[in-house]
Amino acid sequence: MRLGLKYLIAGWLLCFFFVPLKAQEEGTKYISPFDFSLKLSANFGELRSGHLHGGLDIKTEGVVGKAIHCVADGYVSRATVSYGGFGQALYITHPNGFTSVYGHISRFAPAVEKVVEAYQYKHETFQVDLRFEPNQINYKAGDIIAFSGNEGFSFGPHLHMELHADDGRLIDPMPYFKNYIVDTTPPRATGIKIYPQCGEGVVNGSRQDVIVPLKDLGHTIQAWGKIAFGLCANDYMDGTANNYGVKYVTLMMDTTEIFKSAVEEFTGADNRGINAWTDYKEHVQHNRWVMRSHILPGNKLPLLKAKERGIVTINEDKDYNFMYILEDGYGNKTTYRFTVHGLPQEIEPYTPEAECYLSWNQSNIVQEPGMELMIPRGMLYDDIALKSKVLRDSSAVSFTYQLHDEPVPMNGRCKLMIGVRHLPVADTAKYYIARKENGRVESVGGTYADGWVSTNIGELGTYTIAIDTIGPKVTPRNRDKWSAGAISFHVSDKGTGVKNYRVTIDGKFALFGYNAKNAILSNKRPDKIKRGMKHEMVVSVTDHCGNETVQTYTF
Repeated sequence: MRLGLKYLIAGWLLCFFFVPLKAQEEGTKYISPFDFSLKLSANFGELRSGHLHGGLDIKTEGVVGKAIHCVADGYVSRATVSYGGFGQALYITHPNGFTSVYGHISRFAPAVEKVVEAYQYKHETFQVDLRFEPNQINYKAGDIIAFSGNEGFSFGPHLHMELHADDGRLIDPMPYFKNYIVDTTPPRATGIKIYPQCGEGVVNGSRQDVIVPLKDLGHTIQAWGKIAFGLCANDYMDGTANNYGVKYVTLMMDTTEIFKSAVEEFTGADNRGINAWTDYKEHVQHNRWVMRSHILPGNKLPLLKAKERGIVTINEDKDYNFMYILEDGYGNKTTYRFTVHGLPQEIEPYTPEAECYLSWNQSNIVQEPGMELMIPRGMLYDDIALKSKVLRDSSAVSFTYQLHDEPVPMNGRCKLMIGVRHLPVADTAKYYIARKENGRVESVGGTYADGWVSTNIGELGTYTIAIDTIGPKVTPRNRDKWSAGAISFHVSDKGTGVKNYRVTIDGKFALFGYNAKNAILSNKRPDKIKRGMKHEMVVSVTDHCGNETVQTYTF
């Protein structure tokens, strides 16, 4: 009897500890953050440069200032203010362990606004990352917690909303808000891409990758050896002209599942994996998203599953029948069928034409005269026959180094060191590493030490050392409105970019916000400026090389 009771209690404990989390995830009820119909400008997992979109972008009828309601009971756990990113964001933690995040907001509700502003004035800073104690500020479902905006790297009024699990996973919010969004429109493809494996396969008599538009999918494709596929596709929704990421993509060969992607959740650490899931070269050179239906050997993105990494072998003189299945979170589905005919033919062996061969599963060091790049294991997605070039100029501060002849992303940032050949400027803080691409020169930062400038880079490309001795440019805007406190400037820097700034009025700290998106520096508290008095304002802006611009104004 005691033994039976013991096992009964043990079983009850197992249920108690291992079942509730999933049950809470499935059973949690959330209300809409707005009191109007929800339409999306972006969905969860949508493809973005260098990352997956981590939430839902909810339209706010083209305006800012819409009241945002708390989607469930909870307490404020975090509030952030930054130059870019979300601009201003609020984090609410709920009893089930999930945290809802509201980004690009124009302002917080009074309880949070008071705490944030007090911190800004006390520490004389615009940027804030505040953590709150549990139950310091509580909200009930439906309470107004903030107002929608267009802050940070937002390119139109909307609310960016995320759901975070307590272990850091980003969860697709869509299943919790399905009742507020209408979607009867299925995903659609525009074409596929076929990748003959290097030295192991050919397609239509060529070892080059082939793009097949949707209208040509009915034509038989001829191939031999090992090949893989990619897909150009988007999802769509009722009542909008936007396109979205496809939640589920499945590739079948006859009755066998070759590949599946399921965009349901991921972590921030997974983000760079998008550069291997998608065809990076296609995106950079042609602004076209191609989702690989095969997994590069160094890609650890967990939302991708494949048999034999998604690579199929065509080794018989017959038809191989393939089918893509595209599905959204509402069950709307589209299928595309195509045929690959096995045509026996010679496959030319692959011989790398490069002095340096980088292996994805080991550490690599790339060295040229005056340059060293250290690539730790796990940073490459595939082997690379590196085609590097040193561009010598005896009058330049350093040589210019072309690290490969096409863009190649890495799964993290790797240390690059370039030697300084001349020191035309005595202040070594003015030296930085720049990337050259399509006629543009972009700073990737760097610090000088013992004749070298070093920084971390996330992509193979063309790099050199540059000098920045010119301070940021500060241009007043709308001087006729300053008397009312509506003071703003356009602030930009062509070298290393704006690092920080400070504004004082009559010798006291003034709260000015900077938006990196449009390079506007503006007064956040015009009500604190006394009317009918003469004021002196000092604006100081510094770039990443320490160059400072200071301007004084009276108004």
